[in-house]
Amino acid sequence: MTTNTENQGSSLDLVKWGVAILLLAAAVIGNQMYSEASVVVRALAVIVAFAIAAFVALQTEKGKQALAFARESQIEVRKVIWPTRKEALTTTYIVLAATGVLAIILWGLDAVLLKIVNFITGV
Repeated sequence: MTTNTENQGSSLDLVKWGVAILLLAAAVIGNQMYSEASVVVRALAVIVAFAIAAFVALQTEKGKQALAFARESQIEVRKVIWPTRKEALTTTYIVLAATGVLAIILWGLDAVLLKIVNFITGV
């Protein structure tokens, strides 16, 4: 009994995804076909078609899962303690200084190794 329900749900989901893809394709093709029309009208038509396609896609199981994930992510982002401007600048300066020091060390090591290879090969 549950297998039939799952198959019906997934086949209906396939139809919904097909409709969403057709709407997106229609928006792209319509935008090209009516290139002589006003840019504002074409942009609004594309936005409306994309919104309807998104609405249809959100009615599927995967769409509902994606929407739930986005909501949960937004809740988690609110919990983050963001650094102050001063902390961010201080950390940036530390990273830049460490990168500069490492670059100088690697440049020196490269120069030493070049001298050793030149001495060994006689070039």
